[in-house]
Amino acid sequence: MLACLLWPLSRLYGLLAELRRLAFRAGYFRSERLPLPVVVVGNVVAGGAGKTPAVIALVQHLQARGLQVGVVSRGYGRTSAHCLEVLPGTPIDESGDEPALIRRATGAPVFVASRRTEAARALLAAHRATQVIVCDDGLQHYALQRDVEIAVFDERGVGNGWLLPAGPLREPWPERRQRGVRAGGRGIDLVLHTGGHTALTGFSGVPGFGSTRRLAGHALRADGSRVALESLAGRPLLALAGIAKPEAFFAMLRARGLVLAETRALPDHYSFDSYPRPQDKGYTVICTEKDAVKLFPRQADVLAVPLEFSPEPAFFTALDALLAPLLSPLPSSHGHQTA
Repeated sequence: MLACLLWPLSRLYGLLAELRRLAFRAGYFRSERLPLPVVVVGNVVAGGAGKTPAVIALVQHLQARGLQVGVVSRGYGRTSAHCLEVLPGTPIDESGDEPALIRRATGAPVFVASRRTEAARALLAAHRATQVIVCDDGLQHYALQRDVEIAVFDERGVGNGWLLPAGPLREPWPERRQRGVRAGGRGIDLVLHTGGHTALTGFSGVPGFGSTRRLAGHALRADGSRVALESLAGRPLLALAGIAKPEAFFAMLRARGLVLAETRALPDHYSFDSYPRPQDKGYTVICTEKDAVKLFPRQADVLAVPLEFSPEPAFFTALDALLAPLLSPLPSSHGHQTA
């Protein structure tokens, strides 16, 4: 019923989104072309769909190929607005939790800014050997031109198929698949499913790929050392999760044979500024890596369990095929053009 009441607002939202897209395509708004390939990983649906693990897996794959990769992001939830490089000592409230996690997991240079074009220019100025830029959550950031678009979906698929606020969609689907802001109207190149099953079927013209996700067999201390999960089986554990789907993390811990004395589901991107540390219960605190980048400076004895996310090999084969004609020779100077 609520979705039906909000449907007129979703129509207005869709009209404004379409006018914005057309304005970029017509050149009324400036769209910048970088002198190297740009891969955008993002969501058509609102909310967490597993985008950050997908970005990390993609960066690690390109690094394994010997490529120099940089990452740009808006840095959702950060308190600062200026452009900066995310370094190991950068305060989380200045970088955002997801850019900090990407930097920690990959070691790749990561820059954040309100405008991803600004972050990309700063990255190239500081790291001139960069060969590929991965844009974290930028499908709707048309000011930055892109060469490859990857849409990430979880088990929700497109929900009721309606736009915000009546449904979960930021843009119409499958129309967004078929048209973008690039020359020729090319839209989404690849679809990556991060849920336990393929959420979208019946959409021809764009390759869709599955993935597997599971917890690693170890947890990490603040100093990077490892603790085998099996060694935690007899301890009273307090599990924390400030992510989009906390219960999924708790379920994976239990599937690993851990008994959780207590769980605390926190809002996504929770800052932990006002979080009360558990007292006198003898709990070992266990959390996600995303939470750990914020918790470690406050509570160094927590343990973070990494998520092992693996797209099927055919996904990387398709990605490599898209990038192959773009990787050489790379221009040596910066430039930009309108879409």
